[in-house]
Amino acid sequence: MAEKIDGKAFAQDLRDRVGKAVAQLTKDYDLVPGLAVVLVGEDPASQVYVRNKGKQTLEAGMHSFEHKLPVTTSETELLELIATLNADPDVHGILVQLPLPKQIDSHAVINAIDPNKDVDGFHLINVGRLSTGAAGLVPCTPLGCLMLLKDALGDLSGKNAVVVGRSNIVGKPMAALLLAESCTVTVAHSRTQNLEAVCREADILVAAVGRPEMVSGEWIKPGAVVIDVGINRVDGEAGKTRLVGDVDYSSAEKVAGAITPVPGGVGPMTIACLLRNTVQAACASRDINFDLD
Repeated sequence: MAEKIDGKAFAQDLRDRVGKAVAQLTKDYDLVPGLAVVLVGEDPASQVYVRNKGKQTLEAGMHSFEHKLPVTTSETELLELIATLNADPDVHGILVQLPLPKQIDSHAVINAIDPNKDVDGFHLINVGRLSTGAAGLVPCTPLGCLMLLKDALGDLSGKNAVVVGRSNIVGKPMAALLLAESCTVTVAHSRTQNLEAVCREADILVAAVGRPEMVSGEWIKPGAVVIDVGINRVDGEAGKTRLVGDVDYSSAEKVAGAITPVPGGVGPMTIACLLRNTVQAACASRDINFDLD
């Protein structure tokens, strides 16, 4: 039976370390990291996520700046707000909650953020930094996955890693991070031939495709480490819904060496890594060499 990778506990430890770092930066440098989160519209899931981000930001001793804009906000108005936040020395991290209303070009918005304040790691400059091995801000979910993998396995060098999913948010940056750890990386997707056989070769299997319980235990190499990034809401008992991942946990845990559950695996790591990125950005703004790890 696979070891359960407790992302909730790891994320709590990371948030504790972030809090200690913030306290030290405040004391030694009079520097309080600040995170600005922008929400356009009233998407219920986004509202919950933004509320959690603000709560955890404050709990870590950081400044939280929330900007909630109506769904009718124009792209020009949003870009003006971003320009203001770019110029604000108290704001070290800027996150625009996606998805955005259809009248706004998300690519234009993301690339208007100062790359050094882009704590989501989505700006083209940060994408380039990651792909070329330069220092920069890394997307939070893949960064959290990497932390869990290194905690479970230690040195990843030489491991055969398969990433199922090629999104700009998870799949592609995950592959880049694994390459940087000297893994042999395959990016698989919906057009991959013999996908099941490809997955079965993986020492590390990262499922980030957005299809409920697609990956079964038969797809998994015995002893492999499985990271399930999927968060899918499906029908449950008594008319209620439940959350499941992209991996069929019940069959996978019988084969894998270690596996993340859903919920309680990768999910909690995302906000914890967002806070970490904000502290990193704050330190960089003052040329402070501070090791959070």
